Amino acid sequence: MPTVLETTTSSLLAPTLQAAAIRRKEQHAADVIIIGAGILGSALAVTLARQGRSVILLEKSLEEPDRIVGELLQPGGVQALEELGLRDCLNDIDAIPVYGYEVSYYKTPVHIPYPANAAKEGRKPEGRSFHHGRFVQKLRTAAMREDNVTVIESKATELVRNQYTGQILGVKCITAGQPDYYFGALTVVADGYGSVFRKEFSTRAPLVRSKFYGLELIDTKLPRPSHGHVVLSENAPVLLYQIGTRETRILVDIPEGTPSATHANGGAKGHLAKVVLPSLPVGVQKSFQEALENGKLRSMPNSWLPPTTNKTPGVMLLGDALNMRHPLTGGGMTAALNDVVLIRNLLAQEMVPDLNDTSKVLAQLKRFHWQRKGLTSVINILAQALYSLFAADDYQLQALQLGCFRYFQLGGNCVDGPVGLLAGIIRRPFVLFYHFFAVALYGMWLYIVQSPLWKLPLTMIQCVSIFWKACVVIFPFIFSELQA
Repeated sequence: MPTVLETTTSSLLAPTLQAAAIRRKEQHAADVIIIGAGILGSALAVTLARQGRSVILLEKSLEEPDRIVGELLQPGGVQALEELGLRDCLNDIDAIPVYGYEVSYYKTPVHIPYPANAAKEGRKPEGRSFHHGRFVQKLRTAAMREDNVTVIESKATELVRNQYTGQILGVKCITAGQPDYYFGALTVVADGYGSVFRKEFSTRAPLVRSKFYGLELIDTKLPRPSHGHVVLSENAPVLLYQIGTRETRILVDIPEGTPSATHANGGAKGHLAKVVLPSLPVGVQKSFQEALENGKLRSMPNSWLPPTTNKTPGVMLLGDALNMRHPLTGGGMTAALNDVVLIRNLLAQEMVPDLNDTSKVLAQLKRFHWQRKGLTSVINILAQALYSLFAADDYQLQALQLGCFRYFQLGGNCVDGPVGLLAGIIRRPFVLFYHFFAVALYGMWLYIVQSPLWKLPLTMIQCVSIFWKACVVIFPFIFSELQA
């Protein structure tokens, strides 16, 4: 029998809850099977359970996860947690308030706070940064407390299909070393960026252009406390943000094929020591060097995966199994939690009384694909476009990068608009389109005024090239979001 973690004895359950609990335990059957008890899976389990659905939540390991990303939750994600009734999961994990960013361009800083005019109920927009695993464990604990949820430590290995209709009926697992099966009207695949089931439902594979190399700095002093920091130089971007009272995460982007990170040059550690260290703020350099010498250096692929519509009856892909973007902007958890809010509304019992009605479920999942665009398309496009600018490797992108930094220096709406998009507060794709091309035009203007007058004809031709590069950067990501 599987290891079952339940928090309410049957004597305290109402008759219908008790029957559902027995069915989950003895028959391994529920309304919903969720594969993956990460942030999305755990939040979704709680949310569906509170709507009266019976849920089995499967996770291959219930030990606290240890990751170097998924550590900064934007204000739009905090708002989603509140809407789901899970805001208390941010308590008692040493989470740090985040009020915006500081961007350093060749050691010249600019402050880009979250927009005060986007405050909700008079409160200033506020994100949170934390140890990823602590937050996940709080969400799992919330799931275990729900009468309608059974959490099981089990490794999902294969989806179970109806051989005649192709409908997904459940999942085959390995529990305590033994084969096992769980069945539900709807199976949710939320097994993360390395999903073993994604290829069964999507022809798209994640595109990886770089990796983040992460270290944990101890007792470092950031230039602007309670803010995320982006360091721009001639190299790919570096991120810093505090994840605890004493701990600060640093993530260094190293694109594939970086010459200074080759084996002959000392690999990633050689690149960090020789190239990255001198570009960091002075107050960070000592703790960075100590972490590099004594700490654990880990890496994570930076993936891009456009979303696809869930079309197979009986299954739904969510989270990183469905959609990924570069983690530069910290938008992953915000997208995931807002997807849970949307799924809650679309699959509510008044909308879909019976999850066995696959045609109705598929119709709602099609609506989900398009309705989520207001937020997730902004997060996806912004993350990919900003990374292209911040990792500039030619004169066109470098001109756009300078234009972006100088645009932030203008202040006002030139800061409020972009950071409102990044924070998940502004959910209008047109606003992203407007600011991106405002940056492009401003970058072109700066390129003209900084060039000698005698080079004006050549400069104008190069400006056309810069504008074309801006189009090449953003339009493929826009088109990818318009596909079904």
